[in-house]
Amino acid sequence: MNLFLAALGVLGVASSGPLIAATLGATSVSALAIAFWRNAIGAAVMASPVLVTNPRQFGRVTPREFRWAVLAAVALALHFACFITSLQLTSVAAATALVCLQSGWIAVFQLFRGVRHRWQVLVGLGMAFGGVVAITGFDMGTSRDALLGDLLAVAGGALAGLYTLAGGKARETMGTGTYTTLCYGMCAAVVALLALVSQQPLVGFEAAGWLGIIAITVCAQLVGHTAFNHLLATMSPLLVSMIILLEIPGAALLAAVFLDESLPGGTYAGLALILVGLAVVVAGQRRRKPARAGEARVAELGTD
Repeated sequence: MNLFLAALGVLGVASSGPLIAATLGATSVSALAIAFWRNAIGAAVMASPVLVTNPRQFGRVTPREFRWAVLAAVALALHFACFITSLQLTSVAAATALVCLQSGWIAVFQLFRGVRHRWQVLVGLGMAFGGVVAITGFDMGTSRDALLGDLLAVAGGALAGLYTLAGGKARETMGTGTYTTLCYGMCAAVVALLALVSQQPLVGFEAAGWLGIIAITVCAQLVGHTAFNHLLATMSPLLVSMIILLEIPGAALLAAVFLDESLPGGTYAGLALILVGLAVVVAGQRRRKPARAGEARVAELGTD
């Protein structure tokens, strides 16, 4: 079952970049409108079965669970703002690869928490961020907009790592429906505030724009994000973020086929370096067995 959900999740998130780029490029839909509607609709859909079967679950949310859900929601809102905007400025393949650095950012966050990493992790981080330098270096020579898009995607990746970590903590005790309803709903509220401040419209689009929003919501939000949020209850955030790496080649392939997107050879080398580097990071963080009985276990990422 987990394998099936992981495959669905990868297909969903891989379609996100190409669908968003196509919608932004062909319609009047704003970046924050996509972020708002995919979360607002997602929250409504995920809330329905909970309200029908066990509405009291929402009243049982503890302060601890609520705090983690709020943190995840804010991180997710800012992630969408950065990532979707980056797709207007740089290529789908570059933006997707850079935002998928969340595995590397998770490892960096661990360093600040005092976690000691194996040398393989440090090597992998160096490779992944070397790939970032390669991609941004090529885009620097292309245009300033492309470079800005790359930097926004990198920021989006860091926020995605924070979202995954916070979601992992919340999902330790919360059901999928309850967590996703709260997270998506609060994320939509934060995005609406950002749209108000930046004066980006959330309504008034043509039919093609609404179709694009619906496609993004179904594929990326309801299938992709929800599948991975469900897996956080049985898999570590690190393993989930590793599976998400498959989004990189998936999005690049979809963009090449449906958007006729071509990239310089050096950019593809940077994509490959990120993918390999992040795989090394995750492999290097596998749980170690305690050296002796009674020794405190080394916690997996996302747990205390």
